[in-house]
Parts: sequence; C-alpha cells; structure tokens
Amino acid sequence: MRESVLEVPGARLRHVVRGEGPLLLLVAGGHHGVDANEPLSRHLADRYTVLTYDRRGLSGSTTDSPATTLATHADDVSRLLSALTPEPALVYGTSLGALISLELTVRHPGQVATVIAHEPPVTQLLPDPGRTLALGQLLTVEETFGAEGPAPAMRRFAAYLDIDPNDCEPDVPARAPGPDHLRNSEVLLTHDMPSIREHVLDTAALKGSPARVLPAAGENSGHIWPHTCAAMLAGELGTRLEMFPGGHNGYIFRPRGTAERIHAVLGSPGSDTRLDERG
Repeated sequence: MRESVLEVPGARLRHVVRGEGPLLLLVAGGHHGVDANEPLSRHLADRYTVLTYDRRGLSGSTTDSPATTLATHADDVSRLLSALTPEPALVYGTSLGALISLELTVRHPGQVATVIAHEPPVTQLLPDPGRTLALGQLLTVEETFGAEGPAPAMRRFAAYLDIDPNDCEPDVPARAPGPDHLRNSEVLLTHDMPSIREHVLDTAALKGSPARVLPAAGENSGHIWPHTCAAMLAGELGTRLEMFPGGHNGYIFRPRGTAERIHAVLGSPGSDTRLDERG
C-alpha cells in the first residue's frame, strides 16, 4: 500500500494505491474518503490496482478554495488519474461519488473505460413529485445544519437515505465516528450538498461517450429516491440497472459482496489500465 499527496490547483489530494492489476478508482459518497473505502479496497486488491482518495477539504486532503462544484471534483480526479496512468481507468463511484464519476466521464471521456455509478443523485431525471421531494430533503438537511449543527443534519440525512448499519456482512465491525467526522460533515453540508442540488448532468454527452456507463443500485434501497435516480439514468442511457448488495451505503456495510459484484459487472477488462512507471 502506498499513500501519497498530489498537488492540484487549489488543493492537495491524499490518495492511496494498493494491489495489482487493472487500475480501479473508488470514489466514496457523502463525507467519506479513503478510510471508508479501505475494507472494499482490501477485497479488490487481489485483482485490481485500487486507487482511493479524500476529496479536497476532507481528512487528509486540504484546500485553499473550499467552495467547489462537481466539475471541480471531476477535474481533481482527472489530474489524479493523469498522474498515475496514461490509460483509461475503471471507476466505481457511489452517491455523490457516483455523480463525480459521471461528471468525470463527461468532462474527460478518454480517461474512463468503464464507470459503475451506484445511486447517483441525478435529481433532474426524477419525475415530480419525486424530484420535488428529493430536492426538499436535501434543502431540509442544509437548513438543519444551519439551525442545529452538523450532527443533527447528518442524522436527518441518514434517515432520508434509510442508512441501516444492521444491513451488513457478519464480520463488518461497527463504525465509530472518526476524528474528522464533524469537519468532513461540515464540508459536505456547506459546499457539496448545494452542488448536488444545482448540478445538471449532461446525459447526451454520456450517451456519446466512448466509456461504458453502468448505472447501479442497492437491492434493499428501492424505496429511496437515489435508487430511482439510478433506474431513470439506466432508462435514459438504454442500459440495464445493475443490482448491488445492501442499501445506499452497501460499499461500507457489505464490502465483500460489493467487491464481488464490481468484479462480476466489470467482467474481464479488455484494456490494460495498469499503472505506468510514474505510479
């Protein structure tokens, strides 16, 4: 395992590389980064060179300009990939991470071979009243943050997404909030959540992309709107919706099953996306 920091415009990105094989980038959702993806990375490292990172402003990544858009995050990931490989990469992103992964595919299509987008909050695709409900929930979480602070806001957010720590694999330990929990939550609630509400994904560009775009959703999350977003995106792209273990945060609570499903969905990659000598 190698941990490094990459300088990008306005930020320094902590990232970790482990394993051997085709390069697979994991983009976490919410206020998560390297640490949340660590169990999933371990289950993938026997078949892939797994790249994880902290978004600017989270945990080990710092920033001079915390006000960001989804395009900023996508460009950060693009620079990270450029520093590690000249080949198109495999990408798995979930929730906000899925939206970043899709924006990466739109803005830098030559850098993505296949992207699995797990429950991306593409609210523009929701028919009303679902779209109004989703945007209202996001705004309510932001307002709760302003009135009561990050902890109550994150509890409300988790309730809306029906995050269930009990929906987990037997050997997954209970996750205690880390030292960066509140600070990372503040970054999400202050900067990233408004970006989610305001973002408009270029679905026409996705349709014309050389990358293989695979929308995905949790087997136990059919009652929440991010699952519906994934289903609507699959319909928009004319592809099937790939099903993954657990709920919205299945990658955290069911890392072994998620790893196996990622490998099954990716199949045998046709292109060699190994790290070059710069890695």
